[in-house]
Amino acid sequence: LVQLVESGGGSVQTGGSLRLSCAASGLPYSNKCIGWFRQAPGKEREGVAAIDTGRGSTYHADSVKGRFTISRENAKNTMYLQMNSLKPEDTAMYYCAAGQWCYGGTWRPTDVSYWGQGTQVTVSS
Repeated sequence: LVQLVESGGGSVQTGGSLRLSCAASGLPYSNKCIGWFRQAPGKEREGVAAIDTGRGSTYHADSVKGRFTISRENAKNTMYLQMNSLKPEDTAMYYCAAGQWCYGGTWRPTDVSYWGQGTQVTVSS
């Protein structure tokens, strides 16, 4: 049974920080990409950051570069998204995701094999 369990969402003011966690279990070896997507009300789900677990490469969307950092702790099978300098436009439901390939960071929701339940991030101005 594959499980992706997110935690760490919440409400902060502009400029604040949050750290999201995703505890993974049961992922098949063929899944080489883990990362985060987000979806704001009325908008499409978009990729935020990803890790190619085979190469160790990390990818961040242009909108979050320099502010968000994806990382993982293998011993705990846990992935993190450190979010700094948060803006109101970062408000969304954030989903942990896993798939076969990151496609150089351009992976799309259709490339995802497994989803977490989501955690809400709200940034107020």
